[in-house]
This record gives sequence, C-alpha cells and structure tokens, in this order.
Amino acid sequence: MEKKEKKSRRKFLDKGLKLGLATAIGGFGLSKLSSKLNAKNNDSGEKIELMTTDGTLIQVDSAEVIEVIPEQHTDDYNVREGMPNRKFVMVVDLAKCKNALKCQQACNKSHYITGDNAWLKIYKMQESKETAPYWMPTLCQHCDKPACVTVCPVDATFKRKDGLVLIDNERCIGCRFCMAACPYSTRVFNWSEPDQGEITMTMDMGEEPIHSSPEHAGLPSVKGTVDKCDFCPHAIQENELPHCVTACPNGVFYFGDKYEDTVTNGEETLRFSKLLNDKSGYRLMEGLGTEPSVYYLPPTDRLVNFEDGLEQYNEFQSVEKPE
Repeated sequence: MEKKEKKSRRKFLDKGLKLGLATAIGGFGLSKLSSKLNAKNNDSGEKIELMTTDGTLIQVDSAEVIEVIPEQHTDDYNVREGMPNRKFVMVVDLAKCKNALKCQQACNKSHYITGDNAWLKIYKMQESKETAPYWMPTLCQHCDKPACVTVCPVDATFKRKDGLVLIDNERCIGCRFCMAACPYSTRVFNWSEPDQGEITMTMDMGEEPIHSSPEHAGLPSVKGTVDKCDFCPHAIQENELPHCVTACPNGVFYFGDKYEDTVTNGEETLRFSKLLNDKSGYRLMEGLGTEPSVYYLPPTDRLVNFEDGLEQYNEFQSVEKPE
C-alpha cells in the first residue's frame, strides 16, 4: 500500500503541475495574446505549441509567452484564509465503488478515528425496487455557502478561500448547531475522549503531533467537540492527495483544483469540467443552494459488481479500530 501511495502522489505532482501550467498559460496568458499582438509586432519568429483550456493545440510566438511559476506554499500562510488562488474540489465516481472500505480505513488511521465516528461513510443506495443498488461514499461536502458556518455561535467552523470548510476544535463548545444545520449529516460528535495513543506517544517524545498542529488547521479531537472530513489539509500542504484518494483500489475519488480545471485519482489526470459534462456529474441536494465542492458521477456502466461489496457491508456503519 505504501508503494502505491508514493507512486500515486508522484503522478499527482507530475501530472498536476504539467496540466496546471498548460491551463494557466492556455487560459489567462492566451486571453491577452490577441491584444498584445495587435498592439505591436515584435515576433521572434520562433513558434511554440500551447494547449488551450478546451484541449486545443495552437501555435504562438515565443516572445508573447510568459513563464508561469508555481506558487510555493509554506506553513506561514494564514490558516483561516487558506491557500491563495486555489479552489479544491472532489469528484466521486459511483460506477467504480465496490465498498472496499480502504478509503475509510485510511481516513480513520490518519486522523486517529475509532468507534462509530468515521468521517467517511459508504451507504447502500437504491433509487427504486426496479433499479439496481449501488454503493455511495459520503463525506463533508465543503459547501461554498455552508449552513454550518452561518449558525456557529463562536466562529469555530469556518470557510477558507481555497474551498475547505474546517473546524477549530479549540473554539468549539459542542453546541452541535452545525450538526443540526448540515443537510448532509456528515458531522460527528465526540461523546467520549477519542483514542489518540499515537498522538500522545509522539508528544511524550517531545515532538509535535502529526497532522495536528495549528499550522495545518487541525487539532487533536477532544471530548465534547464536533468533527468531520477536512480534505486532509496537511496532505494538500505537502502537494499530496487526501488519504481516501490514494487508498482507494478502484480509483473512485478524484481530487484537484477547479481553477486549474484538473482532477486526479492518482492514476489518471482529467479535465474537471469535461469529466462532469461527459458523465453527467451532479451535486447532492442542489436545490438547497449550499453549492457543494463534492461532485458525483452516476453509477452507470459500472466497472464492479454490487455484490462484491456485500461482505464488507454494515447497515450501521460501525468502524473498527485502525491498525
């Protein structure tokens, strides 16, 4: 599994950077080329090929191209503001999910989750008796207009400019207003002290808690506070994919940047807008106006049998302690 994660993350970095640069040059840079070319004729005579945002290859003069340098994000950026000029999104392909639960297990292990408090749950879904059932992963939708943020009386839940909705556990007073306001029921309450043996062991050795420092926008879960999926900001900070994405053996989860119009599942990198258009992507409860950042692809032309996941199926979504 570790080899697969490393390989997937290398592909994510390599493909993401290349497509990101192509998108940035093809979109922002080329939108200004025509005006520049009309204003002055300083052609170098050397033509280079660039890809536009719709995937078309065109030739432009090299003198009109400005190199785009990727931003280097460090720990000193404002945690509540998020990464500048980014908009993170996720796409879940329901045709590939077979309830392997590897995504859930990886999430639990990386966030020290035990008991029934899994942030990522997989449900058995069936539209009607005449249609075939399918598996549906659910997690925080990271809405652009989150009701949870509006109702929080102490500003513990906040929305970042890069799309992430996070919880400051030091501010949370456990009123659970956010849980009542969330139409997706993806938040959990810590009724008891979570098992944080690994965190405690790390702190006893005089080191900072892994994935839990304030710079990474998260603190260890504590009794009487609310938790939920956070899109793994500690991984994003290191230009890595969320743990659920790299752990899934079937490539169900795609993660990327809406502004760059690219998403990847670690094995393939696709154009975000084209993927949604070609496969009829949708968001949950669109009519509520919450504008989620998680998109779903319908379970058509399935790549796996529904029955393959029945062995792992648990109606009440109980979660085993991670190894």
